[in-house]
Amino acid sequence: MGVFPDEVTLQILARLPVKSLFKAKTVCKLWYRLASDKYFIRLYNEVSVKNPMVLVEISDSMESKSSLICVDNLRGVSEFSLEFLKDRVKVRASCNGLLCCSSIPDKGVYYVCNPMTREFKLLPRSRERHVTRFYPDGEATLVGLACDLSRNKFNVVLAGYHRTFGHRPDGTFICLIYDSDSNKWRKFVSFQDEHFTHMNKNQVVYVKGALHWLTGSCSYILALDLDYEVWRKISLPDEVSYGTGNRVYLLELSGCLSLIQISDAWMKIWVIKDYEKEIWCMVDRVSLRCIKGLVPGIFPITQTGEYVFLATHKQVLVYHQRSRVWKEMYSVKNSATLPLWFSAHAFRSTIFPCD
Repeated sequence: MGVFPDEVTLQILARLPVKSLFKAKTVCKLWYRLASDKYFIRLYNEVSVKNPMVLVEISDSMESKSSLICVDNLRGVSEFSLEFLKDRVKVRASCNGLLCCSSIPDKGVYYVCNPMTREFKLLPRSRERHVTRFYPDGEATLVGLACDLSRNKFNVVLAGYHRTFGHRPDGTFICLIYDSDSNKWRKFVSFQDEHFTHMNKNQVVYVKGALHWLTGSCSYILALDLDYEVWRKISLPDEVSYGTGNRVYLLELSGCLSLIQISDAWMKIWVIKDYEKEIWCMVDRVSLRCIKGLVPGIFPITQTGEYVFLATHKQVLVYHQRSRVWKEMYSVKNSATLPLWFSAHAFRSTIFPCD
């Protein structure tokens, strides 16, 4: 009877990339058991969430297929694919190591997968498919993924404006919520009058049991409480709301909502200190003089208290806050590809079962 690995060994293994960890499973039976041990999974995920990465979908127009590039501040760049899904898909949302992908050839088909463990779940089709048409193109305006590591469950949200066949949209906002525990969709209806940019849709943030999107007008954050199924509007800091010539992006920072405000000369990082009272605090102010030529096309993707990842048309950059140093982490070689920021998502590598 072997002895389970001691705490020091567990701490070391918890810092391995998932792929390396699964190779380590072959070392001995005890290590093989680790990948399904609840204590180790919790430990591994606690370490991983402190190391956010950038996931970029790289499309090859010549071969009509895409690959995924993962840019990690600790380990550099790695490449992997979603070929195990056996479908052409695009990544719609990312949360705590899971991806929500929609089928390109078959509208209305969604997968949730862990690209590191290659596990996936094909979501059941919603019964609303035939009576509800999302406006304008039949696809949901907002796609959100909420992966709750503590409760070992996930939700997928599809929300968008409703159009009854033959009629114009009337502001009716349909929200479908998939629950992994029940393997079913539920629906509720509200009224919204907002639009969302491409980056607004990409940068959905899951904190405090709710999914959050920044509206296209940058006038407020629209939050969906998943337990109570209600929408809530969260105000932005006054300086952000009424500032001119700024671009604003919604991110997460240490489990809190965060805004990054970019002007010609400065990048300001805000964090919500009191979620209920909507009190914001500026935690950093970064000069953009060193990258002046890139500023108009730079987009923040993910951050920790130590660094910020940003994407441009052809590069992924990291800004180290302590040393105030900018560094290029990845540069695309193919000139025909879409801008990197267009398909960039925050990502964490976790052991989270989704099948």
